[in-house]
Order: sequence, then C-alpha cells, then structure tokens
Amino acid sequence: MMIGKLKYLMLGGCLILGSYLALGGCLMLLGACSSSSLVSPRERSDFNADWRFHLGDGLQAAQPGFADNDWRVLDLPHDWAIEGDFSQENPSGTGGGALPGGVGWYRKTFSVDKADAGKIFRIEFDGVYMNSEVFINGVSLGVRPYGYISFSYDLTPYLKWDEPNVLAVRVDNAEQPNSRWYSGCGIYRNVWLSKTGPIHVGGWGTYVTTSSVDEKQAVLNLATTLVNESDTNENVTVCSSLQDAEGREVAETRSSGKAEAGKEVVFTQQLTVKQPQLWDIDTPYLYTLVTKVMRNEECMDRYTTPVGIRTFSFDARKGFTLNGRQTKINGVCMHHDLGCLGAAVNTRAIERQLQILKEMGCNGIRCSHNPPAPELLDLCDRMGFIVMDEAFDMWRKKKTAHDYARYFNEWHERDLNDFILRDRNHPSVFMWSIGNEVLEQWSDAKADTLSLEEANLILNFGHSSEMLAKEGEESVNSLLTKKLVSFVKGLDPTRPVTAGCNEPNSGNHLFRSGVLDVIGYNYHNKDIPNVPANFPDKPFIITESNSALMTRGYYRMPSDRMFIWPERWDKSFTDSTFACSSYENCHVPWGNTHEESLKLVRDNDFISGQYVWTGFDYIGEPTPYGWPARSSYFGIVDLAGFPKDVYYLYQSEWTDKQVLHLFPHWNWTPGQEIDMWCYYNQADEVELFVNGKSQGVKRKDLDNLHVAWRVKFEPGTVKVVARRKDEVIAEKEIRTAGKPAEIRLTPDRSVLAADGKDLCFVTVEVLDEEGNLCPNADNLVNFTVKGNGFIAGVDNGNPVSLERFKDKKRKAFYGKCLVVIQNDGKPGKTELTATSEGLRQAVVKVSAKDCKL
Repeated sequence: MMIGKLKYLMLGGCLILGSYLALGGCLMLLGACSSSSLVSPRERSDFNADWRFHLGDGLQAAQPGFADNDWRVLDLPHDWAIEGDFSQENPSGTGGGALPGGVGWYRKTFSVDKADAGKIFRIEFDGVYMNSEVFINGVSLGVRPYGYISFSYDLTPYLKWDEPNVLAVRVDNAEQPNSRWYSGCGIYRNVWLSKTGPIHVGGWGTYVTTSSVDEKQAVLNLATTLVNESDTNENVTVCSSLQDAEGREVAETRSSGKAEAGKEVVFTQQLTVKQPQLWDIDTPYLYTLVTKVMRNEECMDRYTTPVGIRTFSFDARKGFTLNGRQTKINGVCMHHDLGCLGAAVNTRAIERQLQILKEMGCNGIRCSHNPPAPELLDLCDRMGFIVMDEAFDMWRKKKTAHDYARYFNEWHERDLNDFILRDRNHPSVFMWSIGNEVLEQWSDAKADTLSLEEANLILNFGHSSEMLAKEGEESVNSLLTKKLVSFVKGLDPTRPVTAGCNEPNSGNHLFRSGVLDVIGYNYHNKDIPNVPANFPDKPFIITESNSALMTRGYYRMPSDRMFIWPERWDKSFTDSTFACSSYENCHVPWGNTHEESLKLVRDNDFISGQYVWTGFDYIGEPTPYGWPARSSYFGIVDLAGFPKDVYYLYQSEWTDKQVLHLFPHWNWTPGQEIDMWCYYNQADEVELFVNGKSQGVKRKDLDNLHVAWRVKFEPGTVKVVARRKDEVIAEKEIRTAGKPAEIRLTPDRSVLAADGKDLCFVTVEVLDEEGNLCPNADNLVNFTVKGNGFIAGVDNGNPVSLERFKDKKRKAFYGKCLVVIQNDGKPGKTELTATSEGLRQAVVKVSAKDCKL
C-alpha cells in the first residue's frame, strides 16, 4: 500500500537498563498506590567486578570445581582483541581491524543469601561477541550466536543458597572473518544480576505510546506485562505514576486484576498529562513512569521507565517534522568501537563522542549496522538525537565467510523480538531499520528457488505449495521483507520501518515488497532527484551518504583535483602515502563529497535528511587501502576523537555558532604553491593575508560551501579575516612552527567520578618554543601515571599505526596523540606525566570524587 504521509504520535519511554534499582524502596505515592512497605523486592546489581578470564579453549571450565586460580582477574566490560597486536596473519583481516579473535572463557564465583529463597534471580547480558554459551554450576543455560543482542537467563532453579555459585561463559569468535568491521571479542557490554519477587514486571515489560498530543494535554497509553512465577493466583493492583523532571507527580492511575500462576498478564492503562513538556532535539525533556505492583498493602515490584513525549511525521513532500516543526535530520552513521578502548562499553567514552558530534551540529545517529549498547540510546535520549535503530547487516545471504547469515534462519525472529522490545521505549528512536545493503535486494536463482520446507522455515507464513504458487512472481526476498516488517509492526506499530539500500531501482526486492514505510538510499545521489517519481507518496531519507576519505593533517594538492579511490569497490588499491587528503577532494567511487550531499539535502524538501558515513573513524574497513592500514578513513572525526577539517564545514552549515576555520597549517617549502581553504558562516566575505599582504577577498555562494586561495608559501603568518557589513567579526591566524620544544597536555575534564569506570581524555600536543603546534611532529611520547588512575588506552588517529592501543607510549601523528586515564575506583588525585626525548615534559593532575546517587 502506498502511503502519502506517515504520522506517528509517539512518546518514548526510554527503558534505561539498570535504572529500576530499588532506589529507596517503594516510594510513598498518593492515594491507593501508597504502601506501608518500604522495601521493594526488585534489585538490579552491577555484576561486572572480579571475573576470571582465560584466552583459549579445550577446557572443562564450565564445571564449578574447575581450578581457575591462575586465570587473569578483571572487570567487565572486556574486549580481549583490543589488547592484542595487529598482524597481517590474524584471520579477521584488515576489514576486521587485523586484531586477534579466538575462544575465551569467563568465570565468576558469587553467593546468594538463603533469606532470598523464593526470589527470582536473572543474569542479564547487554551483549557478548559472539557465539556465547552461559553455564551456572555446570548447567548450560543456553547459547546466543548474535554478538550484538541483549539477553538474559533465569538462574533461580540452579542456585545454591549460602554456598559458592559459579557462572561460566564461553565466547567463541574464532571463525573469522564474521564481520565487515571490527567487532571486538568477549563480554564487551555490561552484565547485571537482577532479583525480583515471584510477581514482577517482565523483562522490558513496559510499553508506552501516545494517542494524542497537543499544547493542552497528552494521552499516554501504557501496557505493563506482569509475570507470576508463584504457585498461586494473586489479585494485584498496578499503580502507574508519571513524574516530571523534578520528581513531582503529574498523573496517576491504577488497575486491579488477577495474575494467574505461571502466566503473564498485560495491564493496559491511560494517563493524561496536562500541558506536557515535549521531548525535542534541543530540549530533550524526560518524564519518569513509576510502575508499582501491589498486593493489598504489600509492594511486589517497583519499576521505572523514563518517558519522552513528542510527535513526528515523515512526509513524501515535506520530509521530516518534529513537534510540528519541519526539521532536517543531520545525522551520522556510527560503528560501536570506542577507538583505543575497543568494543568494551564505557558510558563516558560514548558520551564524549556524542558531545563532539552535538557540538558539530549533528542531531541524528544511525546505529550501524546492529543493535547498539543500551547506554548509547540512554545518552541519545538525554542529549537529543534522532536515532535510526538497525537490526542486521545481512539476512540469509552472507557477506563474509562466517557471518550472521548462517544463523539467520533459526535466530532472526528471536533476535528481532528482543531488539524491538528492548529499544521501543526510547524517545530518541524514530525509525527501525531491518537491514543494511542486504544482498536480498537482488535476485539469485539458486538462493531464491527454495523448497517449500525451507521457504516456510524462513518466511514462517505457513503457506501450502498451492498458496505459494498463488503469490505469482513475487520473490522469496520480497516475502521475507514483508515478514520482517510485519514482525516489527506487531511489536511496535508507532514507528516507520526502513532499510539502507544500495540498489535504487524499482527492481529492488525490498522496494518491490511495498511495505517499507520510508525509502532509504545508501549513496546514489544521482538517482535521488527521481525518488518522487519512482516512489510516489513514499517518504525518503538518505540512510548513508558520502564515504569521503580523509586523513587528519594530510593535504594533497592541487586541492581542485578529485581523487577517486579505489577505482572499483572490488579492486585493490595502493598509494605510497597510505593517506587521503583532508581538502575534501578524495572519496570512493560509489560516494561523493560532503558538500554535494549537504547541498542536495538543503535544496530538496522531500529529503528527510541524511546519515553521513561516518561520524568517527572506526577500527577495520580501511578503504581504500589494505595492510598495514587497519582502521577507516571515512570519519568526520578521527579515531582518537580529533576533528578533521571537514568537521567545521558541518559546524558552519548545521549550527548557528560562529565558525571561521582556516587550513591547512603553515609549514611548507618556501615558494611552494599552497591551497588555503576556509569554512565560515555569519559573514559576508573573508579576506586572506600572508605576512600582512592581502591575497584577495572571497565569498561563498549556494554552489560553494567553502572558499579557497592558491598562494605561495613564505615563513611567517597566514591570517583570515571575516567581515559582515564591512565590520570585522572574526579572525583566524596560523603561524609557521619552529622545531619541537615542549609537550602540552589538555584534559577534557579535571574532576572524575571515583567509580572505577570514569575516564579523562587527555590531548597531547607537540609545540615549538612559542607555543605553536608542530604540524608534522611525530615524536614518541612516554606516559607515567601516579595516584588513583591508570592508562586505559593510547591513540593518535593514524590509520596505519601498528602501535598497541594498550600501552604507555605513543608517537604523535601530525603533532597530536591521545592518552585515556581511567579512575581505579578510589577517590583522590591522579598525576599524568608525558615525556619525550629533547622536549620539555608536561604534567597534568585530575581528581576523582565519590559520586552519590
């Protein structure tokens, strides 16, 4: 069915996993929902500390009596691959970051109080990469092949009270390549131990939507799934209270009913919120839904769900509208690694990435190409990002030798179910993507000719052979698309479903299915103007754009010559520099420049927006190069978190901040012709000066989002002056740097939380005697740390560096490198010293303080 306008009046409670701890027990609420019981039976504990780890297999490590005394003791989240050496021999290949895989075991011994007998204990994993099997006291609880999915198991039947219990996890990432980018290895996301009473809200058991929203009121629809794991039927009351950001109750309702033994029951309710505060990208206001389950005066459970109220629509002519305001989605695609920290989740590291992107003017994140860590969505909820939440990079047709395609037939329903249920309350999630560039876009005679048994296994439509025949010429791929969309809509009908497609023609089987709510193109800019004619009444978004290539600090002239690398996606490419120009004059053959897509989106209302490939560089997929390159060149920001020059193009176009960015540096050969570029806004013109001599006035226009001068280098100073109405409003000056003389350390924060997880990202710069950055410096910098911290990682943004990420030294790359300091769990001071032969050392101090909830 062709839909002219898709409108979704949506809330989004964002279910922050871990937010429903018993914070003060069952709070005293008004009316019948008040309780004399002050203790909630629900607890959810961080289960990351004091695991034992062994890299290797062939062990009886699942057995509780296994001797693991000589195993390494560590805290989760943990990624063993990032601790390894880069090697051309690692089976992941450069696409996977050239880092090691293998099989690893984790074990943790813990005890439970006999006083808790009768409670329900579950172990919850936010993500394990990949092929995990979990054991409790030698009993296998199950396996999960997909490394990006969250899952849990009931421990209760197998626990020993007041005795040691052993949880063991086997992680198998030996068969590689199984991803087209760096995946990481191990229990790389958080682990939680939850304890509830027998009658409790089920996992991801609240669902909040809106049926109407205006300035006067919003009507919230609540669906709460209760589980009764006791042996008796019980009459219960579900009390739902909505609290504002200050903790004041703004709406309340209650419902009573029977919870039958051994069954689930869904309680549906409505709340009316007067004069609602709307969630928006600039003001991401969050309410809190407090759900209490009462049996008479006894509190059986207490569960909280953050809620954001907003309206949005995707329209075939007007694009995207948020809260009645036409809004362009200015987004980026992001893979899940955190640079030198690898895939191991750290909330502060994710927050830093989002802060850098938000400062650039980014308002959208595409989770490429898998379910993200819960912490990412929690932060997007709080910071105001429009998220495209993506399930799969492949369906049943594989892209690499050992990828998820081999598990798709058996596992896609379970994984898709858990993915949607986990994320559907997040207000930042605006659309679901069921796949990225899946090979099912095209026909494959062998793959599309299936037996009835296999077709029904995949499609699960229960068709007879006669019914299948009546489908006519419709391909298995179109039917599969219909199935996936129907499955998603059954769990969440409030959001549109899309897919990132790199086949723009109407023959694309995903498009032919007719069920995608929003048409999504990866690249293919030349075909985008024809979208309204080819897909009448279908909203459209660029799900992936550009794939421009840049190395921070490297410039290839002349800047008006375009370098299209490689010649074709499947052809090898080499260049002695192993670098890509930061002039915005290098991109892949299927992509384009940043400026091209910016103008395309700007000039066409029907384009809802774009997600640029990519926000940050990431480990793996070092297009266009092979070994020794081991990380990407696509990012607007490099792997260490240092912005490339194009960052300021986006800031000048996507924000109202005053921008005046001049580049490149001013250290060249005397007489050499140099192209100086400038990104700016809020000015009518800019003028360039070399040692005080004007090089001319330049002005941007609708076709050119930067200005440039070709000048001859002479040591000294180059300066750009921005004017508006003949008045100077900004100046930017770059000086020729002398020989390296000293180190400068700049921490991103001076005070950390003493929680053992918080991070300080310290920028390390090599300067001359006058304090100028030395743009070509590659000095080796050594680090020492004293006090309550340790080095979590080092980086410099160089895609070709084979230095270890876990080290106490790093070479500067074009004058900069990075060291990440992690708190050790204790309050106090941490002192970082940086030294390099021939340079004055630098010292910086940060403090860590206890943080109270």
